[in-house]
Amino acid sequence: MDQREMMIEVKSEVQFNAPRQGIGVVAPYDFALDDEYCRWVGSDVSIYATRTPYLELEVSLEMAEAVCSHEEVTSGARSLIAAHPSAVLYACTSGSFVGGRAGERALRQAIEDAAGVPAVTTSGAMLAALETLGVQHVAIATPYDRPVSDQLAKFVTESGYDVVGGAFLGLSSRIAQVDSATVLRLAQAADSEEAEVVFLSCTNLRTIDVLAKIEEDLGKPVLSANQVSLWAALRAGGLSGTLCAGSLGR
Repeated sequence: MDQREMMIEVKSEVQFNAPRQGIGVVAPYDFALDDEYCRWVGSDVSIYATRTPYLELEVSLEMAEAVCSHEEVTSGARSLIAAHPSAVLYACTSGSFVGGRAGERALRQAIEDAAGVPAVTTSGAMLAALETLGVQHVAIATPYDRPVSDQLAKFVTESGYDVVGGAFLGLSSRIAQVDSATVLRLAQAADSEEAEVVFLSCTNLRTIDVLAKIEEDLGKPVLSANQVSLWAALRAGGLSGTLCAGSLGR
């Protein structure tokens, strides 16, 4: 028997599952917390991640400016179209605040134009979370060096909030390996009596296992970069998933 005659087409019998809910993620080349993203949103929402091209740069203002290149970010956003995400997240705090408010808005619009779905950035998500919480006085905690940390403070101030406390680790690499005890100490150092909320910056800083502990210790809301990013992406995409930890997940 001819091999072609052995093959039977059963196309008429194919049945399909309903499309899965999903968020597209464009992250910098050094992003290493894919597992945390899946844990944040749970099993009902898929994460479709891509990265900007690798560069020989450590964490710095130079790197932040490089990884928010519209050409590279929109190329990543277009590469996610086939997965049919409900929204696309640019998952980088420094890359979305380094250009100020105008730069964040322009980057978000460029992603929406490229992907054809709503887009959010980490820094824009932080501002949306602050507005939702109804706070004015913010403490910021970062793993960065002073110049990058100062740029975040400038962005928060430019956006109409008062920075009333801050601390930074001074790292230029290995941020994804920072342990929970260090994150807790960093948040404690950044906090002040006047602060209504503490923001933990950087999407490479692992916070999912320590966020509730920090909130309990400080007695106030604590936001992290990945938490606000995924919270905003779920809202932008109209998705039903909920976060597994932190004030925004309750």
